[in-house]
Amino acid sequence: MDRPSAVERSLREAAPHRIFDVMRSVIERRHHARTVELLLADYAMTRLQPVGVLPHTRSPVSVHDSAPGRAFGAQEPHCVYDRPASEVTVYLPVSVRGDRLGVLGVALRVGEGEELDAEVLEDLRQCADALAHEVVVAERDTDLFLQARRAERLTLAAEMQWQLLPGRSCARPEYSLGAQLEPAYAIFGDCFDWSASADDLYVTVSNGMGEGIDAALLTNLAVNALRNARRAGLSLGDQAYLADQAVYGQYGGGRYLSTLLFRFHLPTGNVEIIDAGSPRVWRVRRGAVEQVELEAQMPLGMFEDTAYVPQHFRVEPGDRLLFISDGVYDALSPGGEKYSLRALAASINSTRLLPAAQVPRVMLQELLGHRGSGPAADDSLVMCLDWHGRSPESP
Repeated sequence: MDRPSAVERSLREAAPHRIFDVMRSVIERRHHARTVELLLADYAMTRLQPVGVLPHTRSPVSVHDSAPGRAFGAQEPHCVYDRPASEVTVYLPVSVRGDRLGVLGVALRVGEGEELDAEVLEDLRQCADALAHEVVVAERDTDLFLQARRAERLTLAAEMQWQLLPGRSCARPEYSLGAQLEPAYAIFGDCFDWSASADDLYVTVSNGMGEGIDAALLTNLAVNALRNARRAGLSLGDQAYLADQAVYGQYGGGRYLSTLLFRFHLPTGNVEIIDAGSPRVWRVRRGAVEQVELEAQMPLGMFEDTAYVPQHFRVEPGDRLLFISDGVYDALSPGGEKYSLRALAASINSTRLLPAAQVPRVMLQELLGHRGSGPAADDSLVMCLDWHGRSPESP
């Protein structure tokens, strides 16, 4: 059997739009696979979309009640046996550092009464991991995988926002993160960002005022200003100050951005936070759900020369933090009833056993049940962070 490095080398040498074709050929040659299929999660995280040459692809499958969806949700391989056909289809998560991209499905022949060989399963798992890394890289140079994720057309504002995001989930030993935006195909002003170094995790959650392209342009300016300041090695307060100046310089106070900025110190769990607007923070600690009260400061870009002062608190292993935009709090039912804090707390409590990557989608689906199927008056964002802490033996 070829070494995994040979597979990775083949993928790196392939044209970006052909990496799945190369992987399919490798699996067919190694394991005499009957079919090999790549399914990518759509923008709403409700369907798994087949990758292929449009329109000649198979139908999408549900994330909620399908065999591929089970592998996607559990992030573990899932085998489905068809004994009369002497076949097993194994579904494997395609993920990179906790960012769940989709599922690789491989149908193989098995003897009567036989189970899938553990060595074959491990090789397929390595193939799925290698493919995930190459998909992320290939998306810089081909639209194939981005097109496959679309269950419907994105608005231009949504296109701009999705391209701005770092991913929808990530994980390290110290933490797990997940976030989602709705309506996924028509978002405009809400946004999130994160970046980690050896000892620090920076997180921002933003809600730009306005609608459509205007809101997307405002958010793009602010997020890139924050990234520019962060990458220059500036403090959290100075990051907020420079982003505030960039927005004010462009709009003169006529438009502004509500933002939460965090710096988590990974070795200790100490947190710096600047509350510059409306997104709110909830904490689940030892089963208790509570809203974290913060000192509100001016939104970015509202006034000239605003000075921002970080607050401090500490997260403990086992804590869950949720960052929620005002599109959730202000959502109205068809009868005009607001989504209450009590309903939100119940939603947080009902998802406490789910991993962080799944929580935002489930909470936003519950919000949709309250709001109904009509057009949303505002976009909504939920981000979930599970804090595990750094073990003493970690480097």
